Amino acid sequence: MSLGELYLVTDRTLSGERPLEEVVARAVRGGVSIVQLREKEASTRFFVEAAARMKQLLDPLGIPLIINDRVDVALAVGAAGVHIGQEDMPYPLARRLLGPRAIIGLSVETEEQVLEAEAYDVDYLAVSPVFLTPTKTDTRGSWGLEGLARVRRLSRHRLVAIGGLNAANAAQAIAAGADSIAVVSAICAAPNPETAAAELNQIIRAALAARPKGDRR
Repeated sequence: MSLGELYLVTDRTLSGERPLEEVVARAVRGGVSIVQLREKEASTRFFVEAAARMKQLLDPLGIPLIINDRVDVALAVGAAGVHIGQEDMPYPLARRLLGPRAIIGLSVETEEQVLEAEAYDVDYLAVSPVFLTPTKTDTRGSWGLEGLARVRRLSRHRLVAIGGLNAANAAQAIAAGADSIAVVSAICAAPNPETAAAELNQIIRAALAARPKGDRR
């Protein structure tokens, strides 16, 4: 299953008074190709119900639904996969529970974590955060573009850049080695999520097209 180039991570608070499903639907119309549902403060029941609604929205559109952190929620709703951090369920156990066909992404915040992940058959590494951002504060610092380029040299995996990315710097992240760009506020907080996604999608595709042939995963 392709991950595509524009990856949306949801934030219910940033969406304001708009239903999250509406924001996501409009973003998908603009070119979002994969959606991660993140519900850091939600109860298990709320998370499962929200995930079921999101899956019902995305499945007919062929857009994979990824669940943040919670392997149990992903299993409960039959999501396409899960995104895990370094403090979540260990990758080998998550893969064993979800099976070989699930999409599993792993956040990396240090070079040691990048090198450790070389032994894993993860679908992607999330280089997190590229730039400091108020939506992700539980990290050890930021990679920056030079750090992202360093991860590209170290890793055989597909790289998803996340953290402080928007229309102004997405092309730079692609040039540094990212294969996909993940955004939160750039779409969830945008007055028009469809327009914001379309602009980002155009920027990302142009930047990918400008890379040397064969320099994509």
